[in-house]
Amino acid sequence: MPGNSQRKGAVRKRGKGVGSTGNTAGSGGRVKRGLEGKGPTPKAEDRPYHKAYRKRRPGESPISNDTPRGRRTVPGEQRVRQTSAKAPGADWIIGRNPVLEALQADLPVRRAYIMEGAERDSRITEILKLAAEKGVTLLRASRSELDRLTAGAVHQGVAFQMPEYEYAHPGDLLEEVLADSDAPIMVACDSITDPRNLGAIIRSAAAFGARGVIVPERRSAHMTAASWKTSAGAAARVPVALATNLNRVLRDYAEAGFVVVGLAGEGEVDIADIPGVEGPVLLVIGSEREGLAQLVRKNCDVLASIPIASDVESLNASVAASIALYEVARARD
Repeated sequence: MPGNSQRKGAVRKRGKGVGSTGNTAGSGGRVKRGLEGKGPTPKAEDRPYHKAYRKRRPGESPISNDTPRGRRTVPGEQRVRQTSAKAPGADWIIGRNPVLEALQADLPVRRAYIMEGAERDSRITEILKLAAEKGVTLLRASRSELDRLTAGAVHQGVAFQMPEYEYAHPGDLLEEVLADSDAPIMVACDSITDPRNLGAIIRSAAAFGARGVIVPERRSAHMTAASWKTSAGAAARVPVALATNLNRVLRDYAEAGFVVVGLAGEGEVDIADIPGVEGPVLLVIGSEREGLAQLVRKNCDVLASIPIASDVESLNASVAASIALYEVARARD
């Protein structure tokens, strides 16, 4: 009958393992003990991960507003990140050489960090010296804290955070430059995606008397640490405006009396012979790969070219901007 292990042909299952007697072992009370619980629930202020504990003893809690929930790293332990960390934001300068160069270039600093116990070398010594001379306060941070701030990047024990750049409004900048000058020079960038090119354009704009630079909000390099560094301090003197719609800005400047000149290899006039150079001029620089966008071309009053040797396809965007600004300034003189 079913369940009768004594019937003919039935097989008894025997226990396995060394020393097994062949009988299946019971739980031995393990299950019962597991259901007994761990005693009364601690009060909220006694639980390290509860907000009441953090409120009562903020310095002792393993988490804070800046530290996510999770296992605390044991002192001296270097936690391995399970997911690929994002690179630090563009407003961070990390590493001994970049930080030293940032101090030498007088880049603006919001916060400066140095790791506790960082190994001293000539660069760290120079960083400490320049920071003291320039009045930059170095905040001490543990390795884990600096790893968190820089999203796991190789910081070499030092990191600077730059302040958020304050962009001008294209309309406000238009009113300001026309109020100060009858013939201002402005520069607009179309699809310049390399921040170093943007910094070099800003530097050239300052060198040849341009009053401002306009960059699109999308598909364009913005003011980063690389832009600041390449501008060699010119970004502190030449305002940069952020345009939500570059084509609309070009039309607004044209209606205000600017001659909108687009640089293009197939331009119909030489950059040295552009019309209306004695009045307000807005020079539009495109990317060296794609050049000016089609709609941007249509919003330019004239397309101008820079004569180059036939075996050279194009110039770097920042180099082209420098030549064009020089020619505009020379034509005015």
